[in-house]
Amino acid sequence: QVQLVESGGGLVQAGGSLRLSCAASGRTFSSYVMGWFRQAPGKEREFVAAISWSGGSTFYADSVKGRFTISRDNAKNMVYLQMNSLKPEDTAVYHCAARGRWVRLAQSNEYDYWGQGTQVTVSS
Repeated sequence: QVQLVESGGGLVQAGGSLRLSCAASGRTFSSYVMGWFRQAPGKEREFVAAISWSGGSTFYADSVKGRFTISRDNAKNMVYLQMNSLKPEDTAVYHCAARGRWVRLAQSNEYDYWGQGTQVTVSS
């Protein structure tokens, strides 16, 4: 099992940047594909980005491609989401998640473990 705790959210103006962090417990962190999802009020959970076990492969939603970067540090059991050029429509609670397989990455029900989330608010 793995436990996930997100941090780094906050209030930022449009065009600004934030870096989200997700700390994972457990000794098998490198065996998990990691993803970031977000959920805005009244909307369904939305895929943002995923990164493979070693970090060699990444996958992004079209809505964030070129603005967000996912990375991981297996030595520290950490995964990050660097968010640049933020827009008001990026406002949501951001969750990190873990799973074993590199398939159907955008499907939230394929992920086994979830963090509680961190709020990101982008003002116009």
